[in-house]
Amino acid sequence: MSHGPNLTKFDEGRLMQVLVAPIVSEKATMVGEKSNAVTFKVLQDATKYEIKAAVELMFKVEVKGVSVVNTKGKAKRFGKSMGRRDNIRKAYVTLKPGQELNLGGEAA
Repeated sequence: MSHGPNLTKFDEGRLMQVLVAPIVSEKATMVGEKSNAVTFKVLQDATKYEIKAAVELMFKVEVKGVSVVNTKGKAKRFGKSMGRRDNIRKAYVTLKPGQELNLGGEAA
């Protein structure tokens, strides 16, 4: 069985669903400034290769690497009842030098 991003072709419809939302927080901004990385919330079953292909397809940038973190949802109290936040899978996508990804929406 072959491994690697270039050896596997992904379904474009699936790639459009892999990235759920960008994560815009203080921590994500700090990481982005320090290591030229962007943080996304992704599907629970998304692979690193799928995430890389999805970012390259949607934003037309070259990806250097992808790191993935699974965060367990916390149990929280909502009034009398206990609730639970969802589990989250985050992808830290590092871009190659000279590449830039604009999530703000304004034209460069």
